[in-house]
Amino acid sequence: MFIRPMFRLVPDGTKIKFMRGRFLGLAVSAILSTLSIALFFYPGLNLGLDFKGGIVLEVRTPTPANFNQLRQDLAAKGVADAEVQRFGADTEVLAKIAAQKSEAATQSTIDTARATLIASAPGTKVMSADAVGASVSSELFQKGLLALGISLAMILVYIWFRFEWEFAVGAVATLILDVTKTIGFLVITRLPFDLVMVAAILTIIGYSTNDKVVVYDRMRENLRKYKTMPLRELIDLSINETLSRTIATSSTVFLAALPLALFGGASLSAFAFTMLFGIVVGTTSSIFIAAPILLLLGEHRLRRDIAPAKPAVRKK
Repeated sequence: MFIRPMFRLVPDGTKIKFMRGRFLGLAVSAILSTLSIALFFYPGLNLGLDFKGGIVLEVRTPTPANFNQLRQDLAAKGVADAEVQRFGADTEVLAKIAAQKSEAATQSTIDTARATLIASAPGTKVMSADAVGASVSSELFQKGLLALGISLAMILVYIWFRFEWEFAVGAVATLILDVTKTIGFLVITRLPFDLVMVAAILTIIGYSTNDKVVVYDRMRENLRKYKTMPLRELIDLSINETLSRTIATSSTVFLAALPLALFGGASLSAFAFTMLFGIVVGTTSSIFIAAPILLLLGEHRLRRDIAPAKPAVRKK
């Protein structure tokens, strides 16, 4: 029995000419990615503890925290340049301290900061105290970048074997543009870039790849079904046929991540906000970036097997 949905985000039988805006979509994407790369070099990412090194203490005060007083007390005890900020509720405090020169100095700083914070607001509890050295943070940063590179390479190989090389190049080029825009988003918002953000970017890559494979599958089916249809029209048809599924999936994931971004606290909100941005970028790039690149690369090759129509011969 067929169950009719209560409402549709996208009506059936849409005939939107997406490829009319292909050059505009590619130009806007190229500009945003170029600006994002420039922002990566200056002012750069706000590196978190994992990649910058340092000490982080999570503290819970019995009453709303007086952040200025906590900073002054830490400075008076020799813990200079400590970043004290709200971490979720107004009783939750995150104290960040620069990396120390030795392990002994790190432990001494942790003990001093812990005692100072407890003394500054009686009843305060130190929930956690973590420290990462400079050498460890550098190694983590390199491995994080390596993970991103390997994931893109594996996606290239997977799509190349499953489809044609035009599909693979289009998908990976689009994913690289998605990642650069996400980096630009992180620079602008000053969200801390740590291992959680690497996981967020890898998740965005996976989601964006899945969306592109769905659209590519329909294009491949239509290439076999409509053997004489021009590639530009075929791509528009394929996108329109998968548009309802694409919008529904994106909306579901977006709505699932939105509460985490709004109410998840500092530990989850940064990840969730990055995911929200990645969902929007990944969905739009499947239509306005990946499809135009495929059209540019495969306009002649993907239709190479089609023989030109022979002119009709009049009989005398």
